[in-house]
Amino acid sequence: MNGTAAPFPARDAVAEKLAALGDSEKSYLLLLMENAAQDENLIEGLYRQLDLASTAKLLNSLKLEKLGEWLGSNAPARLQIRLMEAAKSSQHAAYQAFRTGLARSGGLEQAYPKA
Repeated sequence: MNGTAAPFPARDAVAEKLAALGDSEKSYLLLLMENAAQDENLIEGLYRQLDLASTAKLLNSLKLEKLGEWLGSNAPARLQIRLMEAAKSSQHAAYQAFRTGLARSGGLEQAYPKA
């Protein structure tokens, strides 16, 4: 591997999986997170999903909190900082809801415990 992101899946496909977050989507995303070469695709899909949620007519903050909590609980340590960076990249309520769930999961603290 040359360190670049694999072209599959596209960010829109990942965003759709993150938006639905059913059992089959969770399995798909867990497989995606196992491969470090897919990290960029996952993060781009997350940004796409958060952007779509921030422009939606109705904000489903509970769903975004659950997404943040699930990702924070299941993402490997190498992704935890990038997830938090994504959550803090905007002050929009969609990003804040995602950040709330992510913080609730405790994933960042587990990946990088305080000394």
